[in-house]
Amino acid sequence: MKFANFKKFLIEKGGLSEDEIVQIEPFIQTRTLASHEFLLRGGEVCSHSFFVERGVLRFYALNEEGKENILQFATENWIVSDRGSVFFQQPSTYYIDAIENAVVVLLSEKFVSKVATINPGFRTQNERLLQNHIRHLYRRVSLLIGASAKERYLEFVAMYPDLLLRVPQWMIASYLGITPESLSRVRKSLAKENFKSN
Repeated sequence: MKFANFKKFLIEKGGLSEDEIVQIEPFIQTRTLASHEFLLRGGEVCSHSFFVERGVLRFYALNEEGKENILQFATENWIVSDRGSVFFQQPSTYYIDAIENAVVVLLSEKFVSKVATINPGFRTQNERLLQNHIRHLYRRVSLLIGASAKERYLEFVAMYPDLLLRVPQWMIASYLGITPESLSRVRKSLAKENFKSN
């Protein structure tokens, strides 16, 4: 199977065996994205969740002035979606696009059902992943409300350690809910602290 990350995900997180993966391989759909290409635009109904095989995606909203508020980044092995739009079949208010060239696996309810018929335990594992995602969202909201810019940045680095060189600084600032200037000050402050401790 050429999508090694998705195969590993199905084995480690989904509980599938190698033989079961061979059975579902014909039902796997993928999409290749160029940098800046959209998977979802506001006003469209989101019909899939997207597993990132390769690349970086962002999930964001636009405010009344057209400013982007980034809610999530998704790198290799992450899943991104407007779950509310998928579940309720209502137009999304969010956008998903590629920051760099990407390959995604399309995860539809039909695909999940097909996998669950082959391995009944997969649906339970999928539910666990969803609950974990919700837990992280609660943590993120809590940080945005009560944490300092420095704390938010350190949490970002812990969650996305490989993104600092792959994502523009203004996008990181948007994710953190601060200005690019504030982000620059936080980074300089941390650099001084690290210098003093060495």
